[in-house]
Amino acid sequence: MNNTPYVKAGLALLMLLTMITAEQPVHNINSVAQGDLVIMPRRVLLDNAKRTQELNISNTGSDSAKYLISVVQYRMLENGGFQEITEPDAGQNFATKNFRFFPRSVTLGPNESQTIKVQSINTSELPAGEYRSHLYFRAVAEETVVDESAKIPKSLSVQLTPTFGIAIPIIIRTGNTTLSVKLDKPVFSINNKGVPQLDMTFNRTGNVSVYGDVKVEHISEKGKITQVGMAKGLAVYTPNLSRTLQLPLDKNAAVDYHKGQLKITYLTSSEAKPEVITSTQINLI
Repeated sequence: MNNTPYVKAGLALLMLLTMITAEQPVHNINSVAQGDLVIMPRRVLLDNAKRTQELNISNTGSDSAKYLISVVQYRMLENGGFQEITEPDAGQNFATKNFRFFPRSVTLGPNESQTIKVQSINTSELPAGEYRSHLYFRAVAEETVVDESAKIPKSLSVQLTPTFGIAIPIIIRTGNTTLSVKLDKPVFSINNKGVPQLDMTFNRTGNVSVYGDVKVEHISEKGKITQVGMAKGLAVYTPNLSRTLQLPLDKNAAVDYHKGQLKITYLTSSEAKPEVITSTQINLI
């Protein structure tokens, strides 16, 4: 067999390549999905009263898949994006040493599910506050065997097979916790595409993060209330003190955005009985 560098390079190009997608925005309260992987619930919160949590992961695809589970660290950006880091920012605490999970890999057939158990450990001596890391679920691409005895074609093609990942925050809280959230006066505008929108800033103080849903209602001059916007799963993680949000509103709603008021409510994400975290109103002119 010809072992020139060109042939070796050609064989290397025939190997399966993968692309990994990091954590994606999610709009479902109870579950998070990417590709054929569904995880419920979408976040884990452990404290002195609750030391274990089970995650249910499901393969909704038509092929078997293997998922590797690891721990990663993220910095939340002011616009809600995430950036992977290796060292905590000032005021940020990783939870890596304070929880364990098993199993660490799962192979699922089509429409099969598996339970992942997460348990807090070594928390009795931790200073009061919040500790956060993320579980990263990554689909492993099926291995392709290269037949080195096969004749090398004159032209080579490379097939990129995407593999997907989902990151789930693991949050541990200890001791006395404090939290206060205020919403800066939102700014209403209609963008150049004719879509009404709100620009908002959520300001957080205290030693724990906040997580909830943003609901926007239009109140007409006659008092009629119409929901015109919703953003589910908005978080402000420690150590961030603020989080910006640009929320498009329903331009097809039968409301007059030049009259009345807009009421913005930030609620806990609970289907049973959501509680108001903070709210405000602005007058439309």
